[in-house]
Amino acid sequence: MKNKFLLWALVFLSIMLFMQNMGNEKEMEPTLAASDLGIATTKTEYKLGKEISLTLQNNTADVIMLPDFCGERLFEVYRYENSDWVKIPIGEDETCEAEAYEIPSTEGISVSYKNWAYRTFGEYGRYHIKVSAYVYDVEGEAPEMMIFESNEFSVVPRTMLGNFWLKGIYQPILNTMVFLIKVIPGNHLGFAIIILTLIIRTILLVPSQRAMRSQKRMQELQPKLEALKKKYKNNQEKLAMETMNLWKSNKVTPFGSCLPIFIQFPILIGLYYVVREGLHIDKFELLYGFVGDGFSFVAMNTNFLGILELMELNVIVLPLIVGGLQFIQMNLALSRAKKKKEANTPKGGKNVSKKVKKPGDMQDEMQMATSMMKYFMPVMIAFFTASMPAGVGLYWGTSTIYGIVQQLVVNKESLDDKPKKGAATVKVIEKKDK
Repeated sequence: MKNKFLLWALVFLSIMLFMQNMGNEKEMEPTLAASDLGIATTKTEYKLGKEISLTLQNNTADVIMLPDFCGERLFEVYRYENSDWVKIPIGEDETCEAEAYEIPSTEGISVSYKNWAYRTFGEYGRYHIKVSAYVYDVEGEAPEMMIFESNEFSVVPRTMLGNFWLKGIYQPILNTMVFLIKVIPGNHLGFAIIILTLIIRTILLVPSQRAMRSQKRMQELQPKLEALKKKYKNNQEKLAMETMNLWKSNKVTPFGSCLPIFIQFPILIGLYYVVREGLHIDKFELLYGFVGDGFSFVAMNTNFLGILELMELNVIVLPLIVGGLQFIQMNLALSRAKKKKEANTPKGGKNVSKKVKKPGDMQDEMQMATSMMKYFMPVMIAFFTASMPAGVGLYWGTSTIYGIVQQLVVNKESLDDKPKKGAATVKVIEKKDK
């Protein structure tokens, strides 16, 4: 039930985001049709640091040419200051191979300012963009240079949650990553990711270790839980009370194993955005003074061991490796339940418990769900790895190896049936007949 709820929540969220994006596009349609070259941002308001996207639409019957086209550097950005529009310099410190670009009739292009979010749009306020273009007439006469303006849009402060994300998660991960790259010989990004992963997992060691032990104890309590369900199947209130007492007496909670996932999830997202777009000159504004001093993003080595480009997608080899590691970890996490099932199976291979099970038995459903999760999780992780920069896959693979070692330690603790030193033992002495 919990997995179904999560699935429907993700589907609902995806639909809402899709509808929101569709709504933004429809909002800008009148602006795109307002002149020969319609220019509109996808939204009228952006949070500081967010990607600003621009759409250019040719509304004429002929071609519109952008001279010396060099992406977003071609356009002039203006910010409203002191009752006047002031031109903001953009891209003056970078080289660009400019060339003419033609926009066919009734077609359009999109331009992204994701690498200029802080250098050009780093202050709150009102902005608009101007574009110079040659417009041909239908008779093929000499084109006329015209200037077109976009809609006005605003850059506004982040929300409290957005500031927490930036200051509490994204910025610390970015600075830690850059610091490691800076001090590692050769400025290797791959080794920085591995070291950062080990640091993160070590910080999470105590809660994750407790969660793994809690999961094992929950598996061991499953027969008792099923017995309670059968005993109090007609009294849900009593069942809930006895279930809580069982968990309390064994010091477990059904949500204990979810804690590391909830903690790692925002960290993984933060690392994803750092690898995807954070290691760029535009994010230099987010570096702490001692970290940014003497550092250059250009000097960073993004190739790992000569076989993996960490800033690009790797759709086959790395996903298979990460998915395989996840499968191993899932097997280890479920090994205790499997061993208990085998222990309850008499010689001859027939499980006597099946004689009393009904088709709709909850234990069968749980075993089926567990088996599905065992295969579904590795496939899902492999899919995500294939859709992200290889650096994120390197993080996930390293984190999974760390988790495998942890799980081996927990399994050894759980499966050790020998009496501990100092524990009381009872020896039964049979009385012999005289």
